[in-house]
Amino acid sequence: QVELVESGGGLVQPGESLRLSCAASTNIFMFNEMGWYRRAPGNERELVASINVGGVTNYASSVEGRFYISRDGAAKTVALQMNTLKPEDTAIYYCFARTLGRYNWGQGTQVTVSS
Repeated sequence: QVELVESGGGLVQPGESLRLSCAASTNIFMFNEMGWYRRAPGNERELVASINVGGVTNYASSVEGRFYISRDGAAKTVALQMNTLKPEDTAIYYCFARTLGRYNWGQGTQVTVSS
């Protein structure tokens, strides 16, 4: 059973930054891909950013240039640096780890961007 624990969410004002972290209970390089989805009220789940086992990253067009995903194998963590936050970034952010077609999920962390 893989456990993913997110941290770092909170309330910020537009233009500010937040850093989310996802700690895995096992070696992160055993996964084909890790990353972050988000779900805003009334919206479908959206892939925000991902990084595959080879280090190739992928971003939603809505966050490209503002969000950056990284990983630390020794610490077994994946981080999402979110800069220049906008109100439309408000959502619950979920960490995921995928092995072939199987997904493991974190419990989610709330990010609220409001003045």
